[in-house]
Amino acid sequence: AAAIGGALLGAYFGIDSGIGRSVLGGVGELAFMRPNSREMEQEADRVGVELAARAAYDPQAAITLWEKMERAGGAQAPQWLSTHPSHASRLADLRVYAARVQPLYAAARKSR
Repeated sequence: AAAIGGALLGAYFGIDSGIGRSVLGGVGELAFMRPNSREMEQEADRVGVELAARAAYDPQAAITLWEKMERAGGAQAPQWLSTHPSHASRLADLRVYAARVQPLYAAARKSR
């Protein structure tokens, strides 16, 4: 799609089609690929927390880990420019999800 759009932009504006393709590719990356990548990261966090809870590891530890990552990581680019969630949104989601899988953790600890 970017190649066709680039060729059309190039023809319309009289510029190199490679420039149009690069612009459209960049817009597509920001609009479609990065949000999907952030959603995949969030899903991976949730699956990891659930698997840890089922294996009798405290799901709250994921929160502690990301708090440390936030302190060590320094400043971040805006989330919309990143393939990963911001530390703040990742921590907020982990807090909710760790609480949700807490019963799995309790059951796994009981069965040990």
